[in-house]
Amino acid sequence: MAVASRRPSRLAEIQLPEFGEPTVQPEIPAATYEARLEQVRRRMKAEGLDALVVYGDREHTANLTFLTGYDPRFEEALLVVTPGRIPTLFVGNEGWGYAELAAGSFERVLYQSVSLLGQPRDEVRALSDLLTDAGLGAGMRIGSAGWKSFSAEDVGSTPEWLEIPSFIADALRAVAGPGGNVVNANDLFMNPRDGLRAINDVDQLAAFEFAATFSSQALRNVIFGVRPGMTEYDAVRLMQLNGFPWAAHLMLSGGPRARYGLPSPSMRRLERGDTFTMACSLWGALNARAGFLVADASELPADIQDYVDRLVGPYFEAVVAWYETIGIGVPAGELWEAVNNVIGDPFFGVGLNPGHLIHLDEWLHSPVSQGSTIPLVSGMAFQVDVIPATGSAYFTTNIEDGIALADEELRAAFASRYPEAWRRIQKRRSFMMEVLGIRLRPEVLPFSNIPAYLTPFLLSPRRAMAMA
Repeated sequence: MAVASRRPSRLAEIQLPEFGEPTVQPEIPAATYEARLEQVRRRMKAEGLDALVVYGDREHTANLTFLTGYDPRFEEALLVVTPGRIPTLFVGNEGWGYAELAAGSFERVLYQSVSLLGQPRDEVRALSDLLTDAGLGAGMRIGSAGWKSFSAEDVGSTPEWLEIPSFIADALRAVAGPGGNVVNANDLFMNPRDGLRAINDVDQLAAFEFAATFSSQALRNVIFGVRPGMTEYDAVRLMQLNGFPWAAHLMLSGGPRARYGLPSPSMRRLERGDTFTMACSLWGALNARAGFLVADASELPADIQDYVDRLVGPYFEAVVAWYETIGIGVPAGELWEAVNNVIGDPFFGVGLNPGHLIHLDEWLHSPVSQGSTIPLVSGMAFQVDVIPATGSAYFTTNIEDGIALADEELRAAFASRYPEAWRRIQKRRSFMMEVLGIRLRPEVLPFSNIPAYLTPFLLSPRRAMAMA
């Protein structure tokens, strides 16, 4: 495999430019939702499915939202797609009115059993009857899509393994009857090779850039504003978040809890010398950073004052190798090689896939694994996600940012339709190449306002890693 060669890095004084924030919000046109439904119907036919049922709830909304523009706020929801008729969207009491804001095309049906406990159930009908009215019937092969598929690595799994609530699965199986079948159909949307959400159009990518700008700017505000004595909540207030929907809970912690990475903030006061980690994830984006709340290595314990040389430098070089390897047509396994050739030693503890696809859900799927031959294609949105877990006093370091791959035609469309976002992208590319020394291919579009910007010592936010 042709993997980028390792080059040395250094800690340098760096002026991080102001890349700007959006003044225009991208929207997904109604025609796009119609086109997505047609794509789904073609995939259904190819997979031998007579119908498709898409489940969503407050936590798992991406497949449903992709097709309808509707995201459940408090309840569950169900979309039934059959050939030759408008899809049926089942919603509860509180979703009934909210669904009118969705841009997709569907017929609403009130199904009060997905409403919250104690709310009215005065119009409840049997789910099996509603599903029959929506076009399902005996003998059908019905696909079910919620948020997770299973593979041969999931011991004991079969195509009939479903991750949706049992009361819905039971109703689907009852309607299909003994002559039918209900199978997991999430791969239609989430397959990392050609799933419908694995490859994005220009409007969807622009929406992801919009989200990533705000989530990365939130972390940038903390990097340049966090101080000892603040509570973790005070540090979050620095983010200046604007209410854009979350893809995952906000994570920020210092001191003993930081080594777990996932905790939400608390009233604990940050102390000089703390380990520190944070992540902000909005629909289509996640950005994360980690380091020590000190000004330089002399404030670290004596046995880890080589933190930059031992951990941060090699890690940054691995991420640079990732950036310099990724491109259209590259087999995904080369990203695994690029990272593991540099930090494959067990000390670094990189256990998860070094990079994954991102969508409205923070982790769509990952084509990146050892030996993967899945080719990377134009329209993929990727998360740079390489997390060392040393399990030692060296703690960790972290760059998580989003990028997209776009061929010449897609780049031209992006520049034409979203010139403000395109200017941000070009400024980020210039910074990464000219200041950080990262050699990007033309098709790599960085979406972060802290693009590959890694500050190991958070009290010296202008000292960041760059290639030597």
